[in-house]
Amino acid sequence: MKKNNNFDFLRFLFAVFVVISHSYPLSGSNETFQWIYQISNGQLVLARIGLDGFFIISGYFIFQSLQRSKTLFSYYKKRFLRLFPALFVVLLISTLLLPFVYEGVKPILENPQVFTYIPYNMSLYNFQPVIEGVFDDNPYHAINGSLWTIRYEFSLYIAISLLFFFRKNEIIKKGLIFITFLCLMVLYNFFLTRYAGSSIFGMVGYEILDLGTFFVCGSLLAAINFEKLIKYWMLPLALLIVLLSINYDFYSTVKHIVLPIIVLTLGFRSLPFFSTFGKIGDMSYGIYIYSFPIQQTLMFFFNLNTDQLIIYSLLASIVFGYLSWHLIEKKALRYK
Repeated sequence: MKKNNNFDFLRFLFAVFVVISHSYPLSGSNETFQWIYQISNGQLVLARIGLDGFFIISGYFIFQSLQRSKTLFSYYKKRFLRLFPALFVVLLISTLLLPFVYEGVKPILENPQVFTYIPYNMSLYNFQPVIEGVFDDNPYHAINGSLWTIRYEFSLYIAISLLFFFRKNEIIKKGLIFITFLCLMVLYNFFLTRYAGSSIFGMVGYEILDLGTFFVCGSLLAAINFEKLIKYWMLPLALLIVLLSINYDFYSTVKHIVLPIIVLTLGFRSLPFFSTFGKIGDMSYGIYIYSFPIQQTLMFFFNLNTDQLIIYSLLASIVFGYLSWHLIEKKALRYK
């Protein structure tokens, strides 16, 4: 893969989309007021575009990481170092700052949720978004509602690792990914109402099918080496299909195919500034995990309107994302 690409910028942009989108409900407004929701007949919100983009890119590069890994241990070590050190730090900082925002009836040290907040969220599958007495009077109660996606991401890391045993057999490997993608597409498009509300290990059926299909499509495109297959007509054609699907209300039917093509085609184009954006650092994960508690804290102390929350939380989240990358994430990855 060529080094001059736009993926660092795209990940940053997707993180910004999530921050902007979250600013609506966290300020007491609604995501339906977003301009993109209005012009897409309710089919798009910025947060979903951001999440979908994250999972597409992740699917592509996690597949490649698995291919490069000599052992499953080395694969999981890389995945662990990418997710958990930064996650632990944001949870620790949030816990240490609790006394400044705690308004519970019980003394803070007598609230058991204070002591379960870090271990439950580090376990991923015992997601604990709230501590009673913290942000109770905010429009939204959770301390860090963004963390719910990490267990889906990690579960997909586990699922795709099964391909390790077939990594040298191209036919079986590509066949398994293709069949999985087809099954997910069928389930999402024809059986979603049956499985949307079901859950496993705290993960909701709708999100498993939606985010999982994006991730697997990214992996499938990596398996066929999509970077070398990109043609000049792919991006305008995919964009045209998106516009038509939004206009005629069938975006959800085609999104798992056209959006990965758009994201990856844009990602592999080498554009001035965008292709060198990564020199600043990969801030996207840090922005994503810090933005929600930053927004909640701003609302607690200043009760901002939506526009104010977008501006101030974006600035603060970018700073924390930059610090998280350079002080935690980058250093942790040295041990991979």
